[in-house]
Amino acid sequence: MDLKYSAQHESFRKEVRAFLSAHASRFPKPFGVNRPTPEALAWQALLMEHGYAARTIPKEYGGFGAEGDILESRIIAEEFSRARAPWGLVNQGISMLVPTLLEMGSDEQKQRWIAPTLRGEVIWCQGYSEPGAGSDLASLTTRAVDDGPDFIINGQKIWTTTAHGADMMFALVKTESNAPNKYLGISYLILSMKTPGIEIRPLKTMTDASEFNEVFFKDVRVPKSQLVGERGQGWSVSNATLKHERGMLGDPDASMARMNSILELMRNERIDGECVIDMPVFRQRAMRLQARVMAMRYHGMRLISANASGEDNLLARLIVKLQTCELNYQLSALAVDVMGELGLLLPDSAEVRSHGTWPRRNMFDIGMIIGGGTAQIQKNIIAERGLGLPREPKLALGLTKE
Repeated sequence: MDLKYSAQHESFRKEVRAFLSAHASRFPKPFGVNRPTPEALAWQALLMEHGYAARTIPKEYGGFGAEGDILESRIIAEEFSRARAPWGLVNQGISMLVPTLLEMGSDEQKQRWIAPTLRGEVIWCQGYSEPGAGSDLASLTTRAVDDGPDFIINGQKIWTTTAHGADMMFALVKTESNAPNKYLGISYLILSMKTPGIEIRPLKTMTDASEFNEVFFKDVRVPKSQLVGERGQGWSVSNATLKHERGMLGDPDASMARMNSILELMRNERIDGECVIDMPVFRQRAMRLQARVMAMRYHGMRLISANASGEDNLLARLIVKLQTCELNYQLSALAVDVMGELGLLLPDSAEVRSHGTWPRRNMFDIGMIIGGGTAQIQKNIIAERGLGLPREPKLALGLTKE
C-alpha cells in the first residue's frame, strides 16, 4: 500500500483545513447523548453536504456518493483530529444498520430508512442481548409468531443502548420453531419503538447514567415487510451488523483524538509545580500508549485497503474490537492518573478537572470491554474463526461436570 500523498491529495488536505477553519464556530457542544442536539444535526447536515460524513454512501440513498479513496479518508480523519473538530454522528443506526441495509436490505428499505438515519432524524437501538442470551446470542428466546401479514412478538431484550431515546429498533427474534439448530430460525426485524406492547425500563450504571435498558414485548405486532433478509436466516444478517459494530467500537481515529486530548491534558496539569508531560513515568506511559494507537490506525488503513480491493482479511478484522476497547480503557485510566485524586471528581465538584469527563469515560470504558461481546468471547472468535483452532468440546446431553 503506497501511503505517499499526491499533489491532488495535498490539495484535498488544504480543502479540508479551509472547511474546518471556516466553520470552527459551528462545532457542536454538547453533541447530545441519546438524541443529537439541533446543533449536532446542523453539523451533520453540513458534513454530508461537503462529503465529510456519509462520504461513500450512494446519492440515491442520501449520501455524498464519492468513490472510496483510502488516503482521502485518512486526510479527513487527520485534519479533524488536528482541529479537534467533532466527526459526524456515530450511532447504531448510522454505523451498524446503514451498512447492513446496503448489503442485505431490500431497495424499499434502503430508500425508506438510510437517508433519514444518516441525517440523524431517526435514532435506532439494537435488540440483540437477552437475560439468557448475551455471549451466546443464538440462544435467544424472544419469539415472533406468524399472524397473516404480521409477526406477533413476545419476549425480552436487555442492555439495549439508547432504547429510551430511540425511534426504531433492529432486533433478532425466533420465527421458526422447528429449525434444526439454534442458528437457523432466527429472523432480523426492524420495528418502531412506539408500537403498542413495548415497555422500556432504563438501567442505571456506575456512571450514574442510564445508557442501557430492558425492553419487554407483549403481543407486539410487526409487519412482515420489515423483515431484513430471508425469514429464518437472520443469523447471517446479524453477523453483518456485528462486524460493523466491532468496527464502530474499535474506531482508531476516535482513539487518536482521545490520545491527543490526553497529551494536551499532560501539558497543562502540574504535580508539585512540575509539568506532568515532563515527568518520565507519565511520559513513558503515554508514549507506549501512543505507539499502540498509531499501530491501530495503520491497522485500520490496512483493513480499508483490503476492503477497497475486495479482500476480506478476517483475522485482521477480528482483533479490532478487542484491542481498541482495552486500549481505550488504558487511555482513560492514564488521564485519571494524570489528574491524581482530582481525576476522580464528578462534574458537581468545585475542583473538578476536564468537566468530569475522564472518570465517566473510564467507568464506561470498563463496560465496553464487556459490551458488544466480552473480551473472552472475542478471543474465542479470533481463535476459532481467525486462526482455525478447534472449538472447545461440549458435554454430551445429560452429562454434567463433577
